[in-house]
Amino acid sequence: MALSELQATGKAMEIMLVEDSLLDARITIEALRKCGIHHRLTLFRDGAEAEEFLMQRGIFSRAPRPDVILLDLILPRTDGVELLKVIRASENIESIPVVVLTSSDDGADRQACEALGVTTYIRKPFNEVKFLSVIRRFKELSLVANFAES
Repeated sequence: MALSELQATGKAMEIMLVEDSLLDARITIEALRKCGIHHRLTLFRDGAEAEEFLMQRGIFSRAPRPDVILLDLILPRTDGVELLKVIRASENIESIPVVVLTSSDDGADRQACEALGVTTYIRKPFNEVKFLSVIRRFKELSLVANFAES
C-alpha cells in the first residue's frame, strides 16, 4: 500500500518533544508545522516529567505512546542521556525512535547516545531539511506499523 493511502487513515503522528528552551522548542515546532505531517506534539521541559509521561505514571496514566521522541540532552532534573537510559531499559518503550536535538558538542555525549541506540543525533541549530527528512521517515514507518496492526 502506498504512503498516500496510509496517510488517508488520518491518525496523527504522536511526537514527544523534550526541550527546556522555549526558543528551541518554538523553532522545532515551526519546522514540524512546515513539514505538513499531521501530528500531535507533547512538550516537556524537563527529563523527570518526560519520564513520568513515558512510564504512564500519575496524571499521565493514560498518556499515548509516542511514535518518535525528540530529545534535548541538557535538561533540568533528569538529563537527556539519563532519560535515554530509562527508555532503552523499559520493555514497553525501548523501541521508540529517539532523535537527539542538542547544542552539546561533547563527543562523550554523542558516544553515550550512540551506545544507547539513539536513532539520529542532530546538533542545534539544526539543518531544517535534514530534520524534516528524518521526521518524514519516522512518519512512514509509523503509518506502515499502524496499518500492519489493523
